[in-house]
Amino acid sequence: MANVNITAALPGNHIEPSIAVSTLNPNIMCVVAVEDSSGTALTGFYRSIDGGATWSNTVLPQAPGYMSAEAPTIDYTFPDTFIVAVHFFNEFMDGTIATYTSFDNGVTFNPPVLVQQGYGLYVHNDEPFIAVDRSPSSPYIGNAYVGYTPIYDFSQNSAIFFQRSLDKGLSWERPLRISDPRGELDRAALAVGLAGELYVGYIQTRSNLPTNAYVRVSLDGGVSFTPPVTRGATFIASTVPVPSPLPVPNYAFRVQTNLSLGTDISAGQFGGFVYAVWNDFRLGYADVFFSRSPDGLLWSTPISITGAPAGSQNFSPSITVSPANGTIRVIYYTNRVDGFLLDVFAAESFNAGVSFANRRISDVSTNPNGNSPTPVPLIGDYITAATKFPDTLAAVWNDSRLGKQDIIFGT
Repeated sequence: MANVNITAALPGNHIEPSIAVSTLNPNIMCVVAVEDSSGTALTGFYRSIDGGATWSNTVLPQAPGYMSAEAPTIDYTFPDTFIVAVHFFNEFMDGTIATYTSFDNGVTFNPPVLVQQGYGLYVHNDEPFIAVDRSPSSPYIGNAYVGYTPIYDFSQNSAIFFQRSLDKGLSWERPLRISDPRGELDRAALAVGLAGELYVGYIQTRSNLPTNAYVRVSLDGGVSFTPPVTRGATFIASTVPVPSPLPVPNYAFRVQTNLSLGTDISAGQFGGFVYAVWNDFRLGYADVFFSRSPDGLLWSTPISITGAPAGSQNFSPSITVSPANGTIRVIYYTNRVDGFLLDVFAAESFNAGVSFANRRISDVSTNPNGNSPTPVPLIGDYITAATKFPDTLAAVWNDSRLGKQDIIFGT
């Protein structure tokens, strides 16, 4: 289907979209994004009941005492549950992680529940990512997991923290620290495997430490992780973080070097495999690299999956894996068509990542600066791919085809 501009009729800008699709009724899709129609950043919520052709919209209410929200993510579990995780903050920037839960396929949401509170300028909890267990082979089906990044005193130190919920986001257990506390980290990546294995990954980006991608694995529904945090984490690959902004004239927008994880929960030959993608500058330009593992412990040599021309910029990847047959799809921004204007492409693999074919999913190339007379500093730190059961891509990203940042849906 052609691209659908979800927020075309709304004022303001909309960035950082996340999408989840009902497995039982794939025509029901829910999207969240940062939206500033009212003059401050809030959580926009958009819902489709016709497979993405049309969308309703609203704004989720703030928790009392918090002025703004950003970095929303959403996931689905059975039978009719969608859970949203957000980052609340106010003029003191006391970043707090909270969740909303809908038990009626996104028609209504419970009031926000605090996951972890921030404290002024000293502990700022940032960049949540939510994943819910919906593997039919998992004894932990329905468990909800959230990862986030406490930044300490706005210094160069941050860590990846993790919490779980056994009641679909109505309450949250105590936090566990996943990474070394002396790192420089951005967004956590979470994925749930075939038998309920939980993978929490991240990339260390501080230049005076090894800039590697790592993962830790829980085999007991998030109670404990291996290896123990005192022994570090399992190595996925060495990485070369991309420069921010990218080295293109009139690019000023921030680009993070983040990990995205996906798992094959199908009954196919590669059921149980886990996949990692990230943007990387090892070739002298931003490209998307892929590695796979049968168990989260031993990882393959990274390969480029874009087939993009040398010197093009390819970044912000998001992976989704079909639960029906294991098809891998990775969406990403790229300037490969024009050299400056941005598009969204999808790299697709039908053989567990042995090879990839790429196709364009945006039907318009857009200027990241929109109508701004000067280069903009932010177009959002992520876009998101999901699978419409059994095997159709459901992707959301933001672009400026109307001069403002809007949320676009494509397949």
